[in-house]
Amino acid sequence: MKIDPIIQFMKQVQGKVGSSIYAPLQGQTNPQHLAFLRQLEKERKAGESLSIPLKDLNVVVFDLETTGFYPDQGDEIISIGAIKVKGDIIQHNETYYSLVRSERKLSTEIIELTGITDDNLKEAPELQQVLIEFYDFVRGDVLVAHHSNHEKNFLQHTNRKLFRSQFNHRIVDTSFLLKIAEPTINLVRLEECCEHCGIPVVERHHALGDAKLTAQLWSLYLNKIQNLGYNTLNDLYVGLSNKF
Repeated sequence: MKIDPIIQFMKQVQGKVGSSIYAPLQGQTNPQHLAFLRQLEKERKAGESLSIPLKDLNVVVFDLETTGFYPDQGDEIISIGAIKVKGDIIQHNETYYSLVRSERKLSTEIIELTGITDDNLKEAPELQQVLIEFYDFVRGDVLVAHHSNHEKNFLQHTNRKLFRSQFNHRIVDTSFLLKIAEPTINLVRLEECCEHCGIPVVERHHALGDAKLTAQLWSLYLNKIQNLGYNTLNDLYVGLSNKF
């Protein structure tokens, strides 16, 4: 499973992520959503991120809490958390968080892990509304997540299901930065990486809490790779392609 982010990265390097982030929504019954998503696609195309200096790059670091690992088998998103970062400066006042409505009974494991209850989700907004709010928060910024396969799989699945569209927004995995800055370390879990860097682990398994922890990792390792001479995302991708 650890090789999957690299496979995703190689697809990005080969230009396979340049297609429409939100393709025309055939059958979408809400014309306002359709117009909105098309506008976001224009913004994404207008702000190509590969050549922007990392010190000026705007990203949205995000995390999903879900009922499991397999969206195609019925697992659902139950919360989304995100925080904006400009260069290495975390924008603490620029955050997004929402629970997501679900009528399914949560497992005891998920309740204990996340602190989210069935009653919390019954009063939450629908997933379509939450995703529209989240995409509005992101706009044309680059997305960042820690070991992002999980997040990418769920967003791909839900975009197809709700909007009949592909999700091809650029997502940069924090593990890419770790592999460049410290190629000999073998850390996977978010808390392991934070402890390695001296980042206090708080609000773990809360979507916004995990996003904030990941943002601290991003900020720290962004400085490290710039000190190594990597000044753009393109530099990062070329460096990674030379390692694998």
